[in-house]
Amino acid sequence: MIASPDGLVWTSLFWISLFWISLAALGFSGSAAQSATTERVVVNRFTGLAIEGYDPVAYFVDAQPEVGLQDFEASAAGAVWRFRNEGNRASFVAHPDVYGPQFGGYDPIDLARGVTVAGNPRFWLIAGQRLYLFSREEARDVFAADPARVLHDANARWPALEQDLSR
Repeated sequence: MIASPDGLVWTSLFWISLFWISLAALGFSGSAAQSATTERVVVNRFTGLAIEGYDPVAYFVDAQPEVGLQDFEASAAGAVWRFRNEGNRASFVAHPDVYGPQFGGYDPIDLARGVTVAGNPRFWLIAGQRLYLFSREEARDVFAADPARVLHDANARWPALEQDLSR
């Protein structure tokens, strides 16, 4: 039996539509750079990498975000962290509380509002010898204008939000 060109087109459209609807139902959005927001540390749900594979020590040493290498990994807080070299890895392993992003990489502006939003490793700031990641550039600017106020509110809300993340 030979299908007419119109029938073939409609059948193809049906299966293509069904494919995309299925992907949407599974939560696929087409971007591998999405982060989970149900963990105490922001982790890419596809790779298992914390802060998208950026080296957390590089923010302090190089004063800029640097992508870590697979050859220099460490596990901490349920996530895989990558580093540019063995020295950065050793520093992090010895002091993860110093070099890891505060609030597990969640945006402190959003935490101060009572919600957990994953920070983006490209929007960052070091304040008080601690690394903070922000979901957007505007949030970083608001934080930079008055970090004490934001941190007061974020620190007050963080324990309850962190507890909810572990459920």
